[in-house]
Amino acid sequence: MPFTEHLRELRNRLLVSLSTVGVLALALFWPSQFVIKWLKNEYLGPAIALHAFAPTDVIFTEFKFSLYGAIVLGLPVIVYQTWLFVVPAFHPRTRRVVYAYTAPSIFLAAGGIAFCHFFIIRRVLAALLAITAGVAEQTFGVESTLNIILLTFLAFALVFQTPMVMVALARIGLVSPATLRKYRRYAIMGILVVGGFAAPDASPVTMLLIAVPTYLLYEGSIWIIVWLERIWRREAARSGV
Repeated sequence: MPFTEHLRELRNRLLVSLSTVGVLALALFWPSQFVIKWLKNEYLGPAIALHAFAPTDVIFTEFKFSLYGAIVLGLPVIVYQTWLFVVPAFHPRTRRVVYAYTAPSIFLAAGGIAFCHFFIIRRVLAALLAITAGVAEQTFGVESTLNIILLTFLAFALVFQTPMVMVALARIGLVSPATLRKYRRYAIMGILVVGGFAAPDASPVTMLLIAVPTYLLYEGSIWIIVWLERIWRREAARSGV
């Protein structure tokens, strides 16, 4: 395929992905006002008041919620379009198998959001509130405060895509269990660094709460790939590929 055709293909895939996110964001914008109120009461409680420092603060907060939510809900389409652009160079059987790996993305995202809800966000906010109370009078803006909550949820929704991404890369031959085990130490170091930067309260406990599940996803992906490779070999033997 000529280079211009690759660019045209990339443009088409981007248009489909962006259109999906845009439509979902529009659909989420009206209910965002109710979800934002729930988020505030659920994670900050009625005792803490949020302030708007500009007429646009609430609108921007609703827009961010709509956009982040649209990215999460649109993950299957985004991943699917990505693979449609990437995998034409591979065997058709491989392409059909890879397509099946896009469906679990929404369930993995839901798992990341649930993990964040039950184990992360309350601890992070409690630590941040305690640090703030010890230094300054608490006056929180609605946009900046809720943005922390929304970004944390989005981060975990994306982090939990690790198994799907690694399995798909293994299926097309870019990684293998041996390679992943060989570079395990580097992966652990990278996960700890990311956990340190991603912890909003800079707490070692929060860093570990982020790093540990990420590492478990890494290890779990290796075992999933080992199991799937046996299936792939049997399929290849039957088809003579």
